[in-house]
Amino acid sequence: MLHRTFGTYHRLESGNYPNAPTTLLRDVARLFGLNEQEWVSLNRYALLQDPPGPLHLSSGKEVPGVWQEAVDGISHMAYVTDASWDMLAYNEPLAEMFPDGNVPANVMRWMVLDPDGRRALMDWHASWAPMVLPQLRAALASRPEDDTLCQIEKEVLADPETSALYRTGVSHPHPDGDERPLLHPAQGPGWVTMCTAQPMTAPGARLMILVFHPGEFRSHQRVPMLRAV
Repeated sequence: MLHRTFGTYHRLESGNYPNAPTTLLRDVARLFGLNEQEWVSLNRYALLQDPPGPLHLSSGKEVPGVWQEAVDGISHMAYVTDASWDMLAYNEPLAEMFPDGNVPANVMRWMVLDPDGRRALMDWHASWAPMVLPQLRAALASRPEDDTLCQIEKEVLADPETSALYRTGVSHPHPDGDERPLLHPAQGPGWVTMCTAQPMTAPGARLMILVFHPGEFRSHQRVPMLRAV
């Protein structure tokens, strides 16, 4: 059923197949109908690492509907995007960031290509673009067939301001804990600290909570790292 030689699956199951190819693991996962969490576990057991990408292309494109209620209960700006950065849920504080509450359909495209995004993300060339564009590159590495991500990459490479930054290949996989300048339409310039999490059933999707401190200069203290006593 796996279209492999006799005994291949037995070697894998018994732990006698070191460095099993990902193609074999993917075929096993699809044969048994594993979900994304089981797919991650299979790779960790067999290869001692996370998988190079999702099991199914549709994974990361939806989250349970209760996430909207959860986001509404957050007092800071907050939103949930899918693996392509398409907006899935957001709260009222985030909507206040945009004229007439017109929240962008795709957050990545807004951050790197929209003129309004570049104005809101202060010091865009130094504080935002070099950190955001590597996230697009990393997402495409694990989801090379994602139509939305591929289209954004084409637009990025066609834009003189973003193409050079995108080609540098600097690594910045996630923004969790980063603090960057932001122009809030109601509160003026300030600094936003980003808290990032991932819904467990949707690989690549992300919850973003944006803690905003108004003021042109950093006047607040950075909160120390949380550690168990």
